[in-house]
Amino acid sequence: MRSYLKQFIGGEWVDSVGGTRHEVINPATEEAVTEITLGSEADVDKAVAAARKAFESFSRTSVEERVALIEAILVEYKKRAGDMAEAISLEMGAPISLAKTAQVGSGLGHFMSAANALKEFQFEEQIGNSLVVHEPIGVVAMITPWNWPLNQIVSKVAPALAAGCCMVLKPSEEAPGCAMIFAEVLAAAGVPAGVFNLVNGDGPGVGTALSRHKGVDMVSFTGSTRAGVLVAKNAAETVKRVHQELGGKSPSLMLEGADMGRAVQTTLFSVLLNSGQSCIAPTRLLVPAGLQDQVAAAATEVMKATHTGNPAEEGRHIGPLVNKTQWEKVQGLIAKGMEEGAKLEAGGPGRPDGVETGYFVRPTLFSGVTNEMTIAREEIFGPVVTIIPYADEEDAVRIANDTDYGLSAVVFGSGEAVRRVAPRLRAGMVYVNGGQPDPNLPFGGYKQSGNGREHGKFGLAEFLEVKAVVGALA
Repeated sequence: MRSYLKQFIGGEWVDSVGGTRHEVINPATEEAVTEITLGSEADVDKAVAAARKAFESFSRTSVEERVALIEAILVEYKKRAGDMAEAISLEMGAPISLAKTAQVGSGLGHFMSAANALKEFQFEEQIGNSLVVHEPIGVVAMITPWNWPLNQIVSKVAPALAAGCCMVLKPSEEAPGCAMIFAEVLAAAGVPAGVFNLVNGDGPGVGTALSRHKGVDMVSFTGSTRAGVLVAKNAAETVKRVHQELGGKSPSLMLEGADMGRAVQTTLFSVLLNSGQSCIAPTRLLVPAGLQDQVAAAATEVMKATHTGNPAEEGRHIGPLVNKTQWEKVQGLIAKGMEEGAKLEAGGPGRPDGVETGYFVRPTLFSGVTNEMTIAREEIFGPVVTIIPYADEEDAVRIANDTDYGLSAVVFGSGEAVRRVAPRLRAGMVYVNGGQPDPNLPFGGYKQSGNGREHGKFGLAEFLEVKAVVGALA
């Protein structure tokens, strides 16, 4: 078993003050693979104090110094890429092929994007005889999830470092191993003591203590909408900035005349990737009513050809869900879809045939879904796709926007049709004919999908305060 029982505070690995031991379970084997210490409020106090002390000097570093630091981190990050991929695969079940590429690779992209944004960002602007300056906001609490652990960590750490902030990270207790290795990466790269601190813990404990802490100037949170609401309430007591990237229930609109094969393949691949555990997964496939049967037949073939398997093995299979709680939730939603009258085209309840251990889910497809059904309203976070028929383009836009969320949307169709529909979608990101995420573009959503943006110059700006220096040039 891997053991990470200490917290990283003030540039050192230190014993927790009053923390409790916690075992991390491998979702493929249901056996413990890692042990950590869930920290205490005293640990949080120490970490925040270390960050505040470091901020006095780190906030005054030059752009050139911070660019050099990020470049040094990239060198060390690449050295430990294999170790971080293995930890992700063991703890949250991502197939090792995916862990090595998309999971770990995303962190490289975000560091490079942050460095480029830092080089180009205008920290001063003259207006009349005054200056408007952008300054680091201070100490940032970062609370990250388990589904794309390094992606979410680096999406916050890279721009915060670029801005000149100091931070305390609470990674998910479900997948903490890669975060602990990441702390070693930053130390090896020469990040000054106290600039980056890590306290393991759960939401009610360390998460709450960080959100409420008067020494924290900003909370950057990625996770469920339910948890995000609690973070915002806790942070409100000290009127700190709250940046949130929350849940999603993304539509994929196949417009009239779109390439059906491309729409089906791309939509299903986007959902099945990471076993459906992605906030931007386009789980609602909206299709013209007259094409529903044809689309369902094509999608069924894709689902039946998708295999689940051991995440430790290389391949294109999908892995298990992260834990028993998530598995039971997805099983309940599959049963609810059948109960409410959706047509089960592929998959269904239970584990895949021949699988008795692990939190594996059968790739599942429903057709004949209405947007009022539970499986069309709730974020499932599993390999489950719903086909929803629509009458015409107006109906498609109405259904796409009829959700509490607004993180992303996908549109398949001609250039003219896409230009007509995309501006009407209430989502922070619209992927045209599939598209690929770009670490330089803003990432974030509308409505209950959160507020603020990550990535590139947009993510950098989130960690900066704006100050007017009136009459500075008089």
